[in-house]
Amino acid sequence: MTKTTENNEAFAVIATGGKQYIVRPGTVLTIEKMDGEFTAGQVHTFDQVLMTDTGTSTTVGTPTVAGAKVTAEFIEAGRAKKIDIIRYKAKSRYHKKNGHRQPFMKFKVTAI
Repeated sequence: MTKTTENNEAFAVIATGGKQYIVRPGTVLTIEKMDGEFTAGQVHTFDQVLMTDTGTSTTVGTPTVAGAKVTAEFIEAGRAKKIDIIRYKAKSRYHKKNGHRQPFMKFKVTAI
């Protein structure tokens, strides 16, 4: 399926970590942690591209666009801020407190 759009900014929709992300060249993408070892500056290729838009035409994949790739440069890996999980039952002296920090990875999109 191909259609024309009014703006001239290229973008793509990729799937990784069970989620879908809209990416444009130069944007910083924060995603779920992936398996493997990554070093700063290493280039990674996302090949599950669901849709691409060049500014003049749009291509939607079934389910992915054949031959389309998004390349990104690895920036850093880390853990998000801590969230508290609290379970409480009234009148029974029951309460539990737990915490969680979600790991993440940051990539800078270089090309679509």
